Amino acid sequence: MSASRVSILLGGVLALVAGATALGQPAVVEAVQYPAWLERGGNAVPLAPGMSLQSRDQVRTGPGARVQVRLSEGSAVKLGENARIVIERMEDRGGLKGALAVLAGAFRFTTDKLAPNRPRDLSIRVKNVTAGIRGTDLWGKSTEARDLVCLLEGRITVGAEGHPQVTLDQPLDFYQKPRDGAPSVAKVDPKQVEEWARETEIARDGPAARTGGTWRVVAGKFERRDDARVLQRNLRAAGYPADLIGGRDGALYAVQVAGFAGEEEARAAMASLRGVPGTGILVISETASLIR
Repeated sequence: MSASRVSILLGGVLALVAGATALGQPAVVEAVQYPAWLERGGNAVPLAPGMSLQSRDQVRTGPGARVQVRLSEGSAVKLGENARIVIERMEDRGGLKGALAVLAGAFRFTTDKLAPNRPRDLSIRVKNVTAGIRGTDLWGKSTEARDLVCLLEGRITVGAEGHPQVTLDQPLDFYQKPRDGAPSVAKVDPKQVEEWARETEIARDGPAARTGGTWRVVAGKFERRDDARVLQRNLRAAGYPADLIGGRDGALYAVQVAGFAGEEEARAAMASLRGVPGTGILVISETASLIR
């Protein structure tokens, strides 16, 4: 596929994402610890803070990645590394209604206790286990060996196909369904919960971008636009939302990844980006001025 066709394709997908944002969809990406991708309509683009998500979207994370999505009624959905989640349906018409399917990896659902109490009808399916959300905090994971949902606070109804539903209303109760076995309910140790929780939390020293982030990494500078485009495509394929800036009044073309929460996050990203083919001398800054 030619560079021009790739550019048109990416532009079309990003236009769809921007349109969804403008319409005020009920799920918005708050933070991304790269690499991560949004798959929509058969196309994939790097996930970035500020993107709105809609029904049938799929979010996918890579090694070491994390994602945090804010739902319109105040709750948050967090994803761990190597995770895949599908928004099967999501709408907010005076109350949030939706269904999420976790195909792989770890997730956490947390309600903001300070947010206004709004109606919510939400279910989360962890491969073969479905949880009706009545609780305020739960953690789950789908692996090759089992599907697991753990109640941290509140109340949830959980069930697997072919087995009766059960209600979890005690903190640290967890429901698990082995791939080739019957489901069971048990109590988990608080230390295990702390370990699980770290799987879905954005690391303090990770390459994380957030809504309103002002730091960036410049991954390369070029005299020719086509050369800059090559690096931009490589970065996007690797799960980083790279932009092309400069090229006017004698300025070089620069390829940047912006929106990092702070200097520490930008430096962590710089270390990760060194492995992407075509990167040059990487530079971080808090400004958006063109590179000459």
